[in-house]
Amino acid sequence: MIIGGIDIITLISMLMVASTPVLLAATGELVAEKSGVLNLGVEGMMITGAVAGFATAVSTGSPVLGFVGGALAGAAMAMLFAILTQVFLSNQTATGLALTLFGLGLSALIGKPFEGVRPPATGKVPFGPLSDIPVLGRILFSHDWVVYLSLLLVAVTWAFLKFTRAGLILRAVGENHDAAHALGYRVIAVRCAALAFGGALAGLGGAYLSLIRVPQWTEGMTAGAGWIALAIVVFASWRPERALIGAYLFGGITALQLQLQAAGYAIPVHLLSMAPYVLTIVVLVLLSVVHRRGVQAAPAALGRSFHAAS
Repeated sequence: MIIGGIDIITLISMLMVASTPVLLAATGELVAEKSGVLNLGVEGMMITGAVAGFATAVSTGSPVLGFVGGALAGAAMAMLFAILTQVFLSNQTATGLALTLFGLGLSALIGKPFEGVRPPATGKVPFGPLSDIPVLGRILFSHDWVVYLSLLLVAVTWAFLKFTRAGLILRAVGENHDAAHALGYRVIAVRCAALAFGGALAGLGGAYLSLIRVPQWTEGMTAGAGWIALAIVVFASWRPERALIGAYLFGGITALQLQLQAAGYAIPVHLLSMAPYVLTIVVLVLLSVVHRRGVQAAPAALGRSFHAAS
Protein backbone atom coordinates (compact mmCIF):
# COMPACT_ATOMS: atom_id res chain seq x y z
CA MET A 1 0.00 0.00 0.00
CA ILE A 2 1.77 3.12 -1.26
CA ILE A 3 0.40 6.63 -0.75
CA GLY A 4 2.34 9.63 -2.05
CA GLY A 5 5.41 7.51 -2.61
CA ILE A 6 5.34 6.20 0.99
CA ASP A 7 4.83 2.53 1.78
CA ILE A 8 2.32 2.63 4.64
CA ILE A 9 2.96 -0.95 5.78
CA THR A 10 6.70 -0.32 5.95
CA LEU A 11 6.03 2.94 7.78
CA ILE A 12 3.97 1.24 10.49
CA SER A 13 6.54 -1.52 10.83
CA MET A 14 9.35 1.04 11.12
CA LEU A 15 7.55 3.09 13.76
CA MET A 16 7.49 0.12 16.14
CA VAL A 17 11.27 -0.13 15.89
CA ALA A 18 11.85 3.63 16.06
CA SER A 19 9.68 4.02 19.16
CA THR A 20 11.18 1.16 21.18
CA PRO A 21 14.12 3.05 22.79
CA VAL A 22 11.88 5.94 23.86
CA LEU A 23 9.13 3.58 25.06
CA LEU A 24 11.57 1.66 27.25
CA ALA A 25 13.03 4.83 28.75
CA ALA A 26 9.59 6.41 29.30
CA THR A 27 8.24 3.28 31.00
CA GLY A 28 11.18 3.18 33.39
CA GLU A 29 11.03 6.90 34.16
CA LEU A 30 7.28 6.65 34.75
CA VAL A 31 7.86 4.10 37.52
CA ALA A 32 10.60 6.26 39.06
CA GLU A 33 8.36 9.33 39.06
CA LYS A 34 5.43 7.38 40.51
CA SER A 35 7.69 6.80 43.53
CA GLY A 36 8.13 10.56 43.89
CA VAL A 37 11.59 10.96 42.31
CA LEU A 38 12.24 13.25 39.36
CA ASN A 39 15.27 11.96 37.45
CA LEU A 40 16.27 14.28 34.63
CA GLY A 41 19.26 12.08 33.88
CA VAL A 42 17.40 9.79 31.46
CA GLU A 43 19.49 11.01 28.52
CA GLY A 44 22.69 10.25 30.44
CA MET A 45 21.49 6.78 31.40
CA MET A 46 20.46 6.02 27.83
CA ILE A 47 23.76 7.07 26.28
CA THR A 48 25.69 5.13 28.93
CA GLY A 49 23.57 2.08 28.22
CA ALA A 50 24.19 2.56 24.51
CA VAL A 51 27.98 2.52 24.81
CA ALA A 52 28.07 -0.18 27.49
CA GLY A 53 25.73 -2.42 25.53
CA PHE A 54 27.68 -1.89 22.33
CA ALA A 55 31.04 -2.54 23.98
CA THR A 56 29.74 -5.67 25.71
CA ALA A 57 28.16 -7.06 22.54
CA VAL A 58 31.28 -6.43 20.45
CA SER A 59 33.62 -7.85 23.12
CA THR A 60 31.58 -11.02 23.77
CA GLY A 61 30.00 -11.51 20.36
CA SER A 62 26.60 -11.82 22.05
CA PRO A 63 23.90 -9.17 21.49
CA VAL A 64 21.92 -10.57 24.43
CA LEU A 65 24.84 -9.93 26.76
CA GLY A 66 25.08 -6.51 25.16
CA PHE A 67 21.53 -5.70 26.23
CA VAL A 68 22.25 -7.02 29.71
CA GLY A 69 25.35 -4.82 29.88
CA GLY A 70 23.37 -1.79 28.73
CA ALA A 71 20.66 -2.38 31.34
CA LEU A 72 23.23 -2.83 34.12
CA ALA A 73 25.06 0.34 33.09
CA GLY A 74 21.81 2.32 33.13
CA ALA A 75 20.92 0.87 36.53
CA ALA A 76 24.37 1.77 37.87
CA MET A 77 23.93 5.37 36.75
CA ALA A 78 20.49 5.44 38.37
CA MET A 79 21.91 4.12 41.63
CA LEU A 80 24.52 6.87 41.58
CA PHE A 81 21.65 9.32 41.27
CA ALA A 82 19.80 7.49 44.08
CA ILE A 83 22.74 7.73 46.46
CA LEU A 84 23.18 11.44 45.81
CA THR A 85 19.48 12.35 46.05
CA GLN A 86 18.08 9.84 48.53
CA VAL A 87 21.04 9.44 50.91
CA PHE A 88 22.84 12.76 50.63
CA LEU A 89 19.62 14.63 49.77
CA SER A 90 21.08 16.60 46.88
CA ASN A 91 18.71 18.57 44.67
CA GLN A 92 17.02 16.16 42.25
CA THR A 93 16.82 18.58 39.33
CA ALA A 94 20.45 19.66 39.48
CA THR A 95 21.67 16.10 40.09
CA GLY A 96 19.67 14.78 37.13
CA LEU A 97 21.12 17.39 34.80
CA ALA A 98 24.62 16.60 36.10
CA LEU A 99 23.97 12.90 35.48
CA THR A 100 23.12 13.63 31.86
CA LEU A 101 26.30 15.64 31.35
CA PHE A 102 28.33 12.95 33.11
CA GLY A 103 26.81 10.21 30.95
CA LEU A 104 27.48 12.11 27.74
CA GLY A 105 31.12 12.68 28.67
CA LEU A 106 31.73 9.17 29.99
CA SER A 107 30.17 7.53 26.93
CA ALA A 108 32.31 9.63 24.59
CA LEU A 109 35.43 8.47 26.44
CA ILE A 110 34.47 4.79 26.57
CA GLY A 111 33.18 4.70 23.01
CA LYS A 112 36.28 6.01 21.24
CA PRO A 113 37.81 2.56 20.56
CA PHE A 114 34.48 1.29 19.18
CA GLU A 115 33.89 3.88 16.49
CA GLY A 116 33.50 2.32 13.05
CA VAL A 117 32.91 -1.18 14.51
CA ARG A 118 29.85 -3.26 13.63
CA PRO A 119 28.07 -5.10 16.47
CA PRO A 120 26.84 -8.70 16.20
CA ALA A 121 23.43 -8.91 14.57
CA THR A 122 20.26 -9.40 16.58
CA GLY A 123 17.90 -11.74 14.78
CA LYS A 124 14.16 -11.36 14.47
CA VAL A 125 11.77 -13.55 16.42
CA PRO A 126 10.86 -16.56 14.23
CA PHE A 127 7.06 -16.57 14.02
CA GLY A 128 6.96 -19.05 11.15
CA PRO A 129 3.81 -18.84 9.01
CA LEU A 130 2.57 -15.81 10.95
CA SER A 131 5.28 -13.72 9.30
CA ASP A 132 3.79 -14.52 5.90
CA ILE A 133 0.33 -13.15 6.69
CA PRO A 134 -0.41 -10.28 4.28
CA VAL A 135 -0.01 -6.84 5.89
CA LEU A 136 -0.19 -8.06 9.51
CA GLY A 137 2.83 -10.30 9.07
CA ARG A 138 5.14 -7.40 8.23
CA ILE A 139 3.61 -5.11 10.84
CA LEU A 140 3.32 -7.42 13.85
CA PHE A 141 5.51 -10.47 13.26
CA SER A 142 8.73 -9.18 11.75
CA HIS A 143 10.56 -7.65 14.70
CA ASP A 144 13.32 -8.47 17.16
CA TRP A 145 12.58 -9.67 20.69
CA VAL A 146 13.21 -6.27 22.32
CA VAL A 147 10.23 -4.73 20.51
CA TYR A 148 7.94 -7.33 22.03
CA LEU A 149 9.66 -7.02 25.41
CA SER A 150 8.93 -3.28 25.43
CA LEU A 151 5.22 -3.94 24.85
CA LEU A 152 5.21 -6.61 27.56
CA LEU A 153 6.89 -4.23 30.01
CA VAL A 154 4.20 -1.60 29.40
CA ALA A 155 1.48 -4.17 30.17
CA VAL A 156 3.32 -5.47 33.24
CA THR A 157 3.96 -1.95 34.53
CA TRP A 158 0.28 -1.04 34.11
CA ALA A 159 -0.83 -4.18 35.97
CA PHE A 160 1.83 -3.71 38.66
CA LEU A 161 0.80 -0.14 39.44
CA LYS A 162 -2.93 -0.84 39.27
CA PHE A 163 -3.43 -4.26 40.87
CA THR A 164 -0.49 -5.23 43.10
CA ARG A 165 0.24 -4.39 46.71
CA ALA A 166 3.82 -3.44 45.82
CA GLY A 167 2.47 -1.03 43.21
CA LEU A 168 0.14 0.48 45.79
CA ILE A 169 3.08 0.99 48.17
CA LEU A 170 5.12 2.63 45.42
CA ARG A 171 2.25 5.00 44.60
CA ALA A 172 1.74 5.75 48.29
CA VAL A 173 5.42 6.69 48.63
CA GLY A 174 5.07 8.97 45.62
CA GLU A 175 1.97 10.68 46.98
CA ASN A 176 2.96 11.15 50.63
CA HIS A 177 6.29 9.75 51.73
CA ASP A 178 5.81 10.88 55.35
CA ALA A 179 2.54 8.97 55.68
CA ALA A 180 4.09 5.93 53.98
CA HIS A 181 7.01 6.08 56.40
CA ALA A 182 4.64 6.34 59.35
CA LEU A 183 2.94 3.15 58.16
CA GLY A 184 6.29 1.36 58.25
CA TYR A 185 7.23 1.41 54.57
CA ARG A 186 10.88 1.92 53.69
CA VAL A 187 10.64 5.01 51.53
CA ILE A 188 14.28 5.19 50.46
CA ALA A 189 14.41 1.48 49.58
CA VAL A 190 11.23 1.77 47.49
CA ARG A 191 12.56 4.80 45.65
CA CYS A 192 15.96 3.22 45.04
CA ALA A 193 14.29 0.12 43.59
CA ALA A 194 12.11 2.29 41.32
CA LEU A 195 15.15 4.27 40.19
CA ALA A 196 17.14 1.10 39.48
CA PHE A 197 14.25 -0.23 37.36
CA GLY A 198 14.00 3.06 35.51
CA GLY A 199 17.73 3.18 34.91
CA ALA A 200 17.80 -0.41 33.64
CA LEU A 201 15.07 0.32 31.11
CA ALA A 202 16.77 3.55 30.01
CA GLY A 203 20.03 1.63 29.55
CA LEU A 204 18.18 -1.08 27.64
CA GLY A 205 16.68 1.59 25.39
CA GLY A 206 20.13 3.04 24.78
CA ALA A 207 21.54 -0.38 23.95
CA TYR A 208 18.70 -0.86 21.46
CA LEU A 209 19.80 2.30 19.69
CA SER A 210 23.40 1.19 19.27
CA LEU A 211 22.77 -2.50 18.61
CA ILE A 212 19.63 -2.50 16.44
CA ARG A 213 18.18 0.92 15.61
CA VAL A 214 21.50 2.32 14.36
CA PRO A 215 23.91 -0.65 14.62
CA GLN A 216 27.05 1.33 15.36
CA TRP A 217 28.46 3.52 18.07
CA THR A 218 28.32 7.28 17.47
CA GLU A 219 29.02 9.90 20.10
CA GLY A 220 25.79 11.55 21.27
CA MET A 221 23.67 9.10 19.30
CA THR A 222 20.68 9.33 21.68
CA ALA A 223 20.11 12.82 20.20
CA GLY A 224 17.58 13.94 22.80
CA ALA A 225 15.62 10.68 23.06
CA GLY A 226 15.90 10.85 26.86
CA TRP A 227 14.27 14.28 26.93
CA ILE A 228 11.47 13.05 24.69
CA ALA A 229 10.92 10.17 27.13
CA LEU A 230 10.63 12.66 30.00
CA ALA A 231 8.11 14.73 28.06
CA ILE A 232 6.07 11.65 27.21
CA VAL A 233 5.80 10.68 30.89
CA VAL A 234 4.42 14.09 31.81
CA PHE A 235 2.00 14.43 28.93
CA ALA A 236 0.90 10.80 29.36
CA SER A 237 -0.24 11.79 32.86
CA TRP A 238 1.93 9.08 34.41
CA ARG A 239 -0.10 6.31 32.78
CA PRO A 240 1.75 3.48 31.01
CA GLU A 241 -0.89 3.01 28.30
CA ARG A 242 -0.69 6.69 27.35
CA ALA A 243 3.10 6.54 27.40
CA LEU A 244 2.81 3.80 24.78
CA ILE A 245 0.74 6.09 22.58
CA GLY A 246 3.20 8.97 23.03
CA ALA A 247 6.21 6.80 22.21
CA TYR A 248 4.55 5.36 19.12
CA LEU A 249 3.64 8.87 18.03
CA PHE A 250 7.31 9.86 18.23
CA GLY A 251 8.34 6.67 16.44
CA GLY A 252 5.75 7.27 13.73
CA ILE A 253 6.95 10.79 13.03
CA THR A 254 10.57 9.60 13.02
CA ALA A 255 9.75 6.82 10.56
CA LEU A 256 7.75 9.23 8.38
CA GLN A 257 10.69 11.62 8.28
CA LEU A 258 12.94 8.84 6.96
CA GLN A 259 10.31 7.77 4.43
CA LEU A 260 9.95 11.34 3.16
CA GLN A 261 13.70 11.55 2.64
CA ALA A 262 13.73 8.21 0.80
CA ALA A 263 10.78 9.30 -1.38
CA GLY A 264 12.75 12.36 -2.48
CA TYR A 265 10.50 15.10 -1.15
CA ALA A 266 12.12 18.52 -1.51
CA ILE A 267 12.10 19.33 2.21
CA PRO A 268 15.31 20.62 3.85
CA VAL A 269 16.96 17.79 5.77
CA HIS A 270 17.31 19.95 8.87
CA LEU A 271 13.56 20.49 9.03
CA LEU A 272 12.97 16.76 8.62
CA SER A 273 15.47 15.97 11.38
CA MET A 274 13.83 18.31 13.88
CA ALA A 275 10.26 17.36 12.94
CA PRO A 276 9.93 14.27 15.19
CA TYR A 277 10.86 16.28 18.28
CA VAL A 278 8.82 19.40 17.53
CA LEU A 279 5.69 17.62 16.31
CA THR A 280 5.76 15.08 19.16
CA ILE A 281 5.84 17.85 21.77
CA VAL A 282 3.11 19.85 20.01
CA VAL A 283 0.78 16.87 19.65
CA LEU A 284 1.37 15.71 23.22
CA VAL A 285 0.60 19.19 24.53
CA LEU A 286 -2.61 19.28 22.49
CA LEU A 287 -3.61 15.86 23.77
CA SER A 288 -2.97 16.91 27.35
CA VAL A 289 -5.26 19.93 26.85
CA VAL A 290 -8.00 17.79 25.31
CA HIS A 291 -7.84 15.27 28.14
CA ARG A 292 -7.39 17.82 30.90
CA ARG A 293 -10.56 16.74 32.67
CA GLY A 294 -10.06 13.56 34.61
CA VAL A 295 -6.34 13.42 33.85
CA GLN A 296 -4.25 12.02 36.65
CA ALA A 297 -2.11 14.67 38.32
CA ALA A 298 1.58 14.29 39.05
CA PRO A 299 2.52 12.37 42.21
CA ALA A 300 2.18 14.84 45.08
CA ALA A 301 5.67 14.19 46.43
CA LEU A 302 7.39 14.32 43.03
CA GLY A 303 10.79 15.97 43.35
CA ARG A 304 10.62 16.30 47.14
CA SER A 305 13.38 14.81 49.28
CA PHE A 306 12.49 12.46 52.12
CA HIS A 307 13.92 13.14 55.59
CA ALA A 308 13.65 10.03 57.75
CA ALA A 309 13.59 12.12 60.89
CA SER A 310 10.51 14.10 59.77
